Amino acid sequence: MKFDKEGNVTSFEKKKTELCQELSLQARDLRFQHSTSLTARNNCIIIRMEALRAVVTPQCLLVLDFRGLGLERWLVLELAQQLASHTNSLPFEFRALEAILQHRVNALQSRLNEVHPVILDTLESLVDPKLLSADRTKLHILLQNSKSLSELETDIRVFKDSMLKILDEEEIMEELCLTKWTDPRVFEESSLGIDHAEEMELLLENYYMQAEELGNDTRELKGLIDDSESVIFINLDSHRNVMMRLNLQLTMGTFSLSLFGLMGVAFGMNLESSFEEDPRVFWLVTGFMFLGSGLIWRRLLSFLGRHLEPSFPPPIPPVWKRNLKTPDAKTGLR
Repeated sequence: MKFDKEGNVTSFEKKKTELCQELSLQARDLRFQHSTSLTARNNCIIIRMEALRAVVTPQCLLVLDFRGLGLERWLVLELAQQLASHTNSLPFEFRALEAILQHRVNALQSRLNEVHPVILDTLESLVDPKLLSADRTKLHILLQNSKSLSELETDIRVFKDSMLKILDEEEIMEELCLTKWTDPRVFEESSLGIDHAEEMELLLENYYMQAEELGNDTRELKGLIDDSESVIFINLDSHRNVMMRLNLQLTMGTFSLSLFGLMGVAFGMNLESSFEEDPRVFWLVTGFMFLGSGLIWRRLLSFLGRHLEPSFPPPIPPVWKRNLKTPDAKTGLR
């Protein structure tokens, strides 16, 4: 798909060898991979923005192999209007490069907008102190969105690195100003007194800063996920500790009953004694069993409380308090 300076669009098919001869490029220059880069070759700008592959010349913009990528709507409705706009006096390659960079940043922003509310809703439902267990469905959703967020962070970092590589090299930035080599008369200082090479630097730096903000939002969201995971684990540990303590209390109660239940076992043997003749002995032994079991259970509970309750820090002696107040008084006197 070819876009000229007036925004006119034409579509055609051409072999790669013919296109290389027309643009005076090598075959390796049009060997695109799924990466992000901006390179200048023989008065052309070769753009690789993931799936978007384009070549910018001083007269036109060529978008290569765009079918099946979902870019037709943007190419026809938005890109053509942006290229036909004459609001600024910059050369054509500035408008083409700005349109493609803006599209890339908008794509990254839309991906972040899709993931951000889903992650917040999932974390809000998981970080609930009333929940005794984590919902596996929510955890699966959080895992998928965390992977998407990691991929987005990688794409943002690659985009920033490609911009930073150009910003660090003045020679590459000069080569991106194609009009300088075709028509030097057009390549003059702008109305603001800034050279076009400096305006190219400002253009790239602007989208670098936008990508930096997206990266900060992504890192902040990942930090929120890590903090929420810590809160989830703390809540689960708290409920687990409560259940373990209840289990320990029940175990101690069972032990107390079993200990004094040996008396009932002893009286249940088929051995004759004089206690069977007195009807009050049954109630006396039963009461002693329950009383002894209760006392043992309370004793075990107090032992458990002393060893499980958090210890408080020791109080500061009066001498240390006086020493701590002394520097403040001296400072006031000075």
